[in-house]
Amino acid sequence: MYVPERYGAHRREAFSVNFMQFIISGKVIRGDGYGRKLGFRTANLDQKLENFSSGVYGGKAVLNRRTYRAGIIIHDDGHVDAHLIGFRGDAYGKVLTLIPKIRLRSYIKFETEAELIEQIKKDLKQC
Repeated sequence: MYVPERYGAHRREAFSVNFMQFIISGKVIRGDGYGRKLGFRTANLDQKLENFSSGVYGGKAVLNRRTYRAGIIIHDDGHVDAHLIGFRGDAYGKVLTLIPKIRLRSYIKFETEAELIEQIKKDLKQC
């Protein structure tokens, strides 16, 4: 990215970060059904990410030319899945594009499913 010298080094970093955007795209595959069990259906991608920080992200999802707000989960092993807010239907075999916008929190394990469900509700309000 070209940044005019008059902005200086300290501004160059801020300039780059403000316009940095990650896009994750892949085919939706069948997962283990755990999200559905908890009441939050997720679309699982057929790929694993490398060199991307695991955690829970708020962002956008594009499926069938329609955009949804999304809670995006990047697991420690690089597996990616997302809950598309307001989506009703079957996404299996379709291409899903995810655009993480904000990192909400680290990926952590919860003691109980009730604690996890409460945290998911909080996360989705921030998406």
